[in-house]
Amino acid sequence: FGLARQDLFQLGQQVVAAEEELQRLGQLVDGLALGIGKRPDQADDTRIGDQHQAMIAHRPDNPAMDVNASLPLLGGLSPAEFMRRYWQKKPLLIRAAWPGVKPPLSRAGLFELAGGSGVESRLLSCFDGDWRLRHGPFVRRSIPSTKRPGWTLLVQGLDLHLQQAHDMLSRFRWVPEAQLDDLMISYATDGGGVGPHIDSYDVFLLQVHGRRRWRIGPVADGTLVDGLPVRILKQFEPAEDVVLEPGDMLYLPPLWGHDGIAVGECMTCSIGFKAARASVLARELLMRLADDLDEPDLDPMYREPAQAATDAPGRMPLALQAFAEKALKKVLADPGALQRALGGILSEPKPSVWFEPSLSGLGDEQCANAASIVLDRRSRMVYDDRHVYLNGEAFKAAGTDARLMRKLADDRRLGWSQLEKLSDGARALVDEWCQAGWLHQAGHTGSEGES
Repeated sequence: FGLARQDLFQLGQQVVAAEEELQRLGQLVDGLALGIGKRPDQADDTRIGDQHQAMIAHRPDNPAMDVNASLPLLGGLSPAEFMRRYWQKKPLLIRAAWPGVKPPLSRAGLFELAGGSGVESRLLSCFDGDWRLRHGPFVRRSIPSTKRPGWTLLVQGLDLHLQQAHDMLSRFRWVPEAQLDDLMISYATDGGGVGPHIDSYDVFLLQVHGRRRWRIGPVADGTLVDGLPVRILKQFEPAEDVVLEPGDMLYLPPLWGHDGIAVGECMTCSIGFKAARASVLARELLMRLADDLDEPDLDPMYREPAQAATDAPGRMPLALQAFAEKALKKVLADPGALQRALGGILSEPKPSVWFEPSLSGLGDEQCANAASIVLDRRSRMVYDDRHVYLNGEAFKAAGTDARLMRKLADDRRLGWSQLEKLSDGARALVDEWCQAGWLHQAGHTGSEGES
C-alpha cells in the first residue's frame, strides 16, 4: 500500500556567499552518520525565508530555472546537488522547507472532493486493531467523525482537480516531466496512518497542517503481514524518528521503510514520481508499437513453397519461427518507432482524465487578445529530438516550430508573440489542441495559474 501514487526558480546569490553555503553543505553531508540530512540552522535563517517567498512568487512563464542555484525548498541545496547527493540514495529531512505553507484545500473541501465520481479516494481505518480499506466516492456521512482517532482519508491526483495542488507539484519540475507523477493529500485524525511500508518510487512528504511523526529506515526484510487490506511490513526497525511541523519536508528514496502517524489532526502532501518496471514498460512499448504498425500493400506474407510433408504436425516450422523473428526485429530496429511509442506512453494522461472540448481556437477574438496560451493542468507534454508528445499523441517538429513547442512543454505556456512565429501547420495544430481542451488562453479555468 503506502502513500500511494501515482517553478521553482533560481534566487541569485553572490559568488562568495554561494561558495560558503556549498562548503557548509559539503561538510554536513560528509558528516552524516545515518544517511538522513538535516539543516539545523535553517529555521532561524531569515535570508532563506525571504528567498522562499520570492520562489513562491515564481510563475510558469518566467525563464527556465537555474538547476545549480540554491533552493530553500531543498534546504539550501541546488536541484543539481540534491540529485547528485540524495536522489535514490538516502533520505533528506528539510526543516522549514516551505514556511507559511497552507493546505491546498480545507478539510471540508477535501471531504467534498472525495465524494466526486471522478476522484480517486480511499479511506483507511484501524479501529481496535482491525485494518479496513474502502474506496470512494464517499458521501459525507460515510466518513468517520473527525473526533475519532485512527483513520486516514487519501485523495490521489489532487493536482488534476485543483490548481493550487498543481502549482505545488510544479515546484518539483527540476525532475523530468516524464517522471513526475502526482500530488496526493493525506488527511488523518490523531494516530491515523497507513502502517509501516515501502514504496517503489521517490517521494517528498510535505507537512501542510498539523504534525506527523515519521519513523524511517532501511528495510532488510520485506515480508508483509498476511490477511490485511494494506501492505504493512511484518518486521520494521526504524533508524530515525522525526516529527514534521507545517512547512517541514522529508524526502525518501524508493524502497525506504517509513511509517507516518498523525500527532493530532494533520494533512500531508505527498509528491510522488513514476517508477517504471522493465517488464511493464516493455509490455506497454510492444502494445504501442503494435498499434502504430502500418499494413502496406506489399507487406510480405509467410510462404514456404519448399515445405515438405511432416510426420510431427505439432512441431512449429523452423521457417515460420525465422519469419516471425525477422518481422519483430524489423519493428524493433526502427529507433523512431520506439521513440514514438515511449513518448506516447510518457505523455499519456491518467485514465480518469477527461478534457472539455472548446468551440474557440486561436482564431477566436477572445483568444487572440490573450497574452498567452497555457497547457491545461491535466495535459502532459514531453519531447525528444524529432517529436513533441502531447496527451499520448506524437507530432513531428523541426526548426522554429520544434523550438517553440519544446518551450511550451518546458514552460507550459507560450506568449502570443511566440505563437505568431509558428508555421501555418503548427498554428493549425495548436488550434486543434485549443478546441480539444488540451490548452487554453491564459485566464481560462483549468489553465495554469487558474483555479
